[in-house]
Amino acid sequence: MTSQWLFAVRRLLLTIPVLFVMSIVVFLIIRLVPGDPVRTMLGFRATAQNVEQVRHDLGLDQPWMTQYLEFISGIFRGDLGTDIVSHASLTDLLLQRAPVTFELTGLSMLLAVAVGVPLGIRAATGGRWIKRLTEGFVILGISIPDFWLGIMLVLVFTGMLGVFPPSGYVPFATDPAGNLRYLTLPVLTLAAGEAAYLLRTTRSAISEVMDRPFVTFLRAKGLPNSRIVSGHALRNAAPAIVTVIGIQVGVLLGGAIIVETLFALPGLGRMVVTAINQRNYPTVQIGVLAIAVTFIFISLITDLVVARLDPRVADGAAR
Repeated sequence: MTSQWLFAVRRLLLTIPVLFVMSIVVFLIIRLVPGDPVRTMLGFRATAQNVEQVRHDLGLDQPWMTQYLEFISGIFRGDLGTDIVSHASLTDLLLQRAPVTFELTGLSMLLAVAVGVPLGIRAATGGRWIKRLTEGFVILGISIPDFWLGIMLVLVFTGMLGVFPPSGYVPFATDPAGNLRYLTLPVLTLAAGEAAYLLRTTRSAISEVMDRPFVTFLRAKGLPNSRIVSGHALRNAAPAIVTVIGIQVGVLLGGAIIVETLFALPGLGRMVVTAINQRNYPTVQIGVLAIAVTFIFISLITDLVVARLDPRVADGAAR
C-alpha cells in the first residue's frame, strides 16, 4: 500500500472517533442549557400533570444514557426523530434546510477564493501601491462584523438602489435568476471576510516561496516573474492555501447562522437559532450535528487534497 493510500485510510479511521465524540458533546451541551423545553412548548399555564405527560411521551424523563443510545440508534436507522414543536420529521427538515446552507457556504467560498487568491498573488509580487491597497482590504475585511456588513449592504442595495431583495429565498431549480438575486447580498456578506483571510494567507505563502533559493536560480536563468509565480511559486504555496480554505469553510458554516437569520434564509443556521429559543432539543442537536459532521468531512477532504499536492505530508504520516 502506497503512502498516499495509507494516509487516506488513517484519516478515514480517525474520523470515526471524532464523529463519536462530537455526537456526545452536542448531546450534552444541548441538555446543559438552562430551560425546560416542555414548559416552553406548553406555555406558562401548563399544569404539572401535563408537563410530566408530555415529558414522558417525548422520552425526556429517561436517563441521559438511555436518551443518547436512542439518539444514536435512530441515526443509524435513518430516523433522526421528530421536532417537538411542529411535530415534523427531522429528516425532512434536514433535507429542506441543508441545501440552502450548503449553497450559501459554497457560493461564498467560491467568491472568496476568486477574489482573495489573485489579490494575494498580486500583493506578494506587485508594487508598493498594490501592497498598500490589499493591506487596507485585509484590515477592513477582517475587522468588519458580518451582521454590520449585511445591514449596510441591505441599506445600500435595497433601500437606496432597490437592486436586490432584503430577505427571502427561492430554490435554484424553481427560479435560477431569482435564487441568485436572493443570495447575492448574503454571499457578499459572508465572502468579504473570507476573501481577506485568503488574501493574507496567499500573500504570506507566495512571499515565503519567492524568497527560496530555487526562485533565485530561476530568475538567474532568465524566466519571467509571471512564469515563476504561476508555474512554481503557486504550486509550492498551494498546500498552505488549501489548508486555510478548508478551515475557513468551518468559519463560513458558523457565520451562516448569523447571515441566515439576518436575511431570513430557511437554512440550518436559522433552524438552529429558532430551535434554541424554543428549547427544542431534537432539532438543535440534529442541526448542530449536521453542521459539525459537514465540517469534519470537509477537513478530511482538505487533508487528502493537501497530501496529494505535497506527498511529504503522506510520507511523514506513514512513518
